[in-house]
Amino acid sequence: MSETPAFPLAPAPFAGDSREVDAGACFDWLHQGWAMFLANPGIWIGASILLLVILMAISIVPLFGQIAAHLLIPVFGAGMVQICKRLADGGQPEISDLFAGFRHNAGQLVMVGLFFALAVFSIAFLAFLLVSGGILGGTVTGRVAGFGIAFGGVMLAGLLVLMLSIPVIMATWYAPFLVFLHDMAPLDAMKASFAAGYKNWLAMVIFGIFLVVALFFAMLPLGLGMVLLLPVFSGAVYASYRDIFVGV
Repeated sequence: MSETPAFPLAPAPFAGDSREVDAGACFDWLHQGWAMFLANPGIWIGASILLLVILMAISIVPLFGQIAAHLLIPVFGAGMVQICKRLADGGQPEISDLFAGFRHNAGQLVMVGLFFALAVFSIAFLAFLLVSGGILGGTVTGRVAGFGIAFGGVMLAGLLVLMLSIPVIMATWYAPFLVFLHDMAPLDAMKASFAAGYKNWLAMVIFGIFLVVALFFAMLPLGLGMVLLLPVFSGAVYASYRDIFVGV
C-alpha cells in the first residue's frame, strides 16, 4: 500500500529550463542594466571598486593568486547577483551583499570556479605549446619559411583559444545565478547555462561583441571605466537571466 503524500507538497526543484528569445533582446538587457545602475549608483560604484581592489590584490601573488582569483570569480559574481536581485525586488542593497556568495553555497560556487580555472589554464597551456612549437620550428627552418611557420602557430593558437573558450564561457555564464539563487548542483547549473547559451547563441554573440568593445574602452583610462562597466553589465546579465530562464 502506497503512502499518502504529505501536504503541502514540496515544490519541484528548479531544473534550469530556458527558452529562446529574440536576438534583439540583448539591447533591452543593456537598457535594463543601465537603469539598474541608475537606481543606486553609489552602491554599485562602491561594490565595483571593492571587487576590483580585492581581485587585483589576490592576483599580485604569482600563479597561486591567478588561480585563486579564477576560483573566486563565481563567488563574487553571486554577490553582484544579490545586489541585482535586491534592486529588482525593490529592496535596498548594501555593499556587504558583494560577499553573499561566501554565505550561501560557497563550496558549489567555488566548484564552478574550479572548472573555469582548469579550463582557462588548460586552453592557455595548449596555446603556449602551439606558439612555442611554431617559433621553434621557424627558428630551425630559416627566415622566410620560418616566419610562415611561426605565424601559422600563432594563428592556430588564437583560433584554438577562441573555439575552446566559447563552450567554457557558455557553461559558466549563468552557472553562478543557478547555483546561488536556485541551489542547483554545479554540474547541473553548467549544463543548464550551456543549454541556455546554445538556444540563444545569436543574442549572446551580439551581447558579447558589445561587452568586448565596452571592455576595450573601459580599460583605456587606466581601467577606470571598469567601475561603470561592471555594474551595467552585471545588471544586463541579470536581465538576460530573467528573460531566458523559465519560472524565475
